[in-house]
Amino acid sequence: EVKLVESGGGLVQAGGSLRLSCAASGFTFGGYHIGWFRQAPGKGREGVSCISSSDGTTYYADSVEGRFTIVSDNAKNTAYLQMDDLKPEDTAVYYCAVDTLGGSLCSETWYDHWGQGTQVTVSS
Repeated sequence: EVKLVESGGGLVQAGGSLRLSCAASGFTFGGYHIGWFRQAPGKGREGVSCISSSDGTTYYADSVEGRFTIVSDNAKNTAYLQMDDLKPEDTAVYYCAVDTLGGSLCSETWYDHWGQGTQVTVSS
């Protein structure tokens, strides 16, 4: 059974940092795209950052470029999202997902396995 489990969310003040983790079981990361998506209250889900576990190509949304860093540790079958200089507008439920279908790097429709999400709240 494919399973993704996120952890590391929480409450932090603006300017602070959090590191999200995504532990995978039931399959191996190698060769797949791994992505972090988020959904804020009343808004649609958006792609935050994605990485190709095969060649390390990354994508960052403009809103997080320079503040967030995505890493895939294939040996541990775990992906991370380091979030620095957090802002209140980063408040959302963050989801880890894997694209085993081989689509575009951060196109949500291709991601076929999802975690349950972890809440990130940034206070001003």
